[in-house]
Amino acid sequence: MTSMHAALAQEFVKFSVEAGVLRFGEFKTKAGRLSPYFFNAGLFDDGAKLGRLASFYARSLIDSGLQFDMLFGPAYKGITLASAVAVELARLGHNKPFAYNRKEAKDHGEGGLLVGAPVAGRVLIIDDVISAGTSVRESIGMIRAAGATPVAVAIALDRQEKATEDGQDVSWSAVQYVSTQLNLAVCAIATLDDLLQYLRTSGSDPALRAFAAPVQAYRDRYGV
Repeated sequence: MTSMHAALAQEFVKFSVEAGVLRFGEFKTKAGRLSPYFFNAGLFDDGAKLGRLASFYARSLIDSGLQFDMLFGPAYKGITLASAVAVELARLGHNKPFAYNRKEAKDHGEGGLLVGAPVAGRVLIIDDVISAGTSVRESIGMIRAAGATPVAVAIALDRQEKATEDGQDVSWSAVQYVSTQLNLAVCAIATLDDLLQYLRTSGSDPALRAFAAPVQAYRDRYGV
């Protein structure tokens, strides 16, 4: 990670906390774990917050040096994200087409599952997090069916957390699965390690610093 990206990650965590998107307490995850933090990208729910979120994605992508020809947003959260990031990339001088999918194929009008620019070339998938890789696998299938090549996934937060299979913890995370098994690069704005760094800094208030220990304990138990 470059020093620029490290600073960007800290800025993003701070923004997420202030926006109420990143919360601390006790939350039950889909895997049944009790987590001391919860990240809900659906709460980037007004124009100002969505615009800033798109700025973080765009700056992170530019800093990463990833090469891609277009953006793809998997329904539903990815639709808004891909649209907003495309606008911000264009503002920064990197105009890219974008497309997204419907949950069900349309049988009238233009028809089909895909909406937007023709899916072609090297495609970057935009999502909020990777929980199990299911959405990514579905996106890969649609992109390849269109004759294009999926090359990477951009997400807001890498939880760096062990995935589960059949209710059992495994040794790899969903992000690692996408990277190693699906052969896609993953570009995350921030990681759980960045979140821990933020909680430990003197810039955080005492109430936030108090969550550093439980988040570290969670990382020690479930982290990769």
